[in-house]
Amino acid sequence: MALMSFMKFLNRQTHRPWVSLMLSVALSSGLCVPLSISAQSAVVKGLPDFTELVELVGPSVVNIRTLEKVRSNPMNGGGMDDETQDLLRRFFGIPIPNMPGAPSNPNAPKQAPRQGRTPAPEESQPRGVGSGFVLTSDGLIMTNAHVVEGADEVLVTLTDKREFKAKIIGADKRTDVAVVKIQATGLPAVKVGDVSRLKVGEWVMAIGSPFGLDNSVTAGIVSAKQRDTGDYLPFIQTDVAINPGNSGGPLINMRGEVVGINSQIYSRSGGFMGISFAIPMDEAMRVSDQLRANGRVTRGRIGVQIESVTKEIAESIGLGKAQGALINRIVPGAPADKAGLEAGDVIIKFDGKLIEKSADLPRFVGNTKPGTQSTLTLFRRGAMKDVSITVAELEPEKVAKRSTEPEEKPKSLASVQGLGLVVADLTDAQKAELKIKGGVRVESLQEPAAKAGLREGDVILAVGNVEVTQIKEFEAAVAKIDKSKTVSILFKRGDFTRFALIRPNR
Repeated sequence: MALMSFMKFLNRQTHRPWVSLMLSVALSSGLCVPLSISAQSAVVKGLPDFTELVELVGPSVVNIRTLEKVRSNPMNGGGMDDETQDLLRRFFGIPIPNMPGAPSNPNAPKQAPRQGRTPAPEESQPRGVGSGFVLTSDGLIMTNAHVVEGADEVLVTLTDKREFKAKIIGADKRTDVAVVKIQATGLPAVKVGDVSRLKVGEWVMAIGSPFGLDNSVTAGIVSAKQRDTGDYLPFIQTDVAINPGNSGGPLINMRGEVVGINSQIYSRSGGFMGISFAIPMDEAMRVSDQLRANGRVTRGRIGVQIESVTKEIAESIGLGKAQGALINRIVPGAPADKAGLEAGDVIIKFDGKLIEKSADLPRFVGNTKPGTQSTLTLFRRGAMKDVSITVAELEPEKVAKRSTEPEEKPKSLASVQGLGLVVADLTDAQKAELKIKGGVRVESLQEPAAKAGLREGDVILAVGNVEVTQIKEFEAAVAKIDKSKTVSILFKRGDFTRFALIRPNR
């Protein structure tokens, strides 16, 4: 306190000559020790030195070239096929050598008439360039699936300029991870890092072959973690300069450990714009283990289509917090259908793991072995419920077909002026087509229902967490709602089920 008071006094007296003299004596004698300590503590640390990391990890990074086989076409007229030559001759009057109508060369040898075409030989042509890194010393190499996709031949070049033909062990398009094998031993394998220890703002480095420039080193920081850009991967976002050819190369932390595979960039020009994405190494290793064991990746599925739970939906259905995955469609015959899940349910937990956002569910289910008995925690019409479900193997889903039979006329109508709805009971044929036990069909609507996004033909399944199967239940549910608050309407449209939030007219 005494020091602060003294400093305030000096600030008020700095125009006086004797004060300047006092300050000079104090500074020269070291009386202002606290100020000098504070200044020293504020010194910014120097930038990191990546030279040792490059020497450590650089030999493990490889260049990957892919080739594809194409049929060569020996052509007349300087490399043009017959159709192109004929087009130029007819429309542009360009004389083509050895073509009818072209100026003759008396010294040119006469050619015999063409009796038929022989199959053109196949030639290997360059297809693309990427990067990769040595996973094991006996020749397993990890890269991106899109680097080797469609390649007829894969060539791997090491930093010592040795080149090998590689065999594709397996590739997974969903995660963009691939594993290839070369016949070599004693290779310098990378050390895999713990992604959970990676922090936003941490320095990272990339080594790869941008535009074919081997062993190029770039560096930056981790911009974000758990960045959702796909169904099965929470990407690592960085500002490391990544360009075409870097794909498949390692993302390395300051301990010399590989924490990710450089995979994607966000760009409007095709070049680097400061946003790059890497596949987390823990996810990549799970995929590579399956590729090495089986040549493919098996994933779990429960047969639901989901959407995010917004703050407005969470409040309207009494969930309180915007979390979980909202089911808007159940695939007929899928595990979710057999377990009794319903459209409109919100899945809060999968095997005890909290689903903070809807994108968490596909990852949790996908990483579960098919055949596993799992437990779902659901929020359904105001209450929590645990459901047991058997996870199946992911497979292409069948598209539901709509019925072509003529519709029966609705049995009865009901009008709700406050919500702007006119609804009708479903016919038996409509229930069978939609595979539901009941509900009311929207026959016509005005504001505020139209403003909330409802349409004619939508089927209302619940009003404010109260299930409705017919008009009487619908009217009873509407009579109980608070007209001063937003009303949640669970409805089905085609194969999808979702919520609409109606603000009633008062």
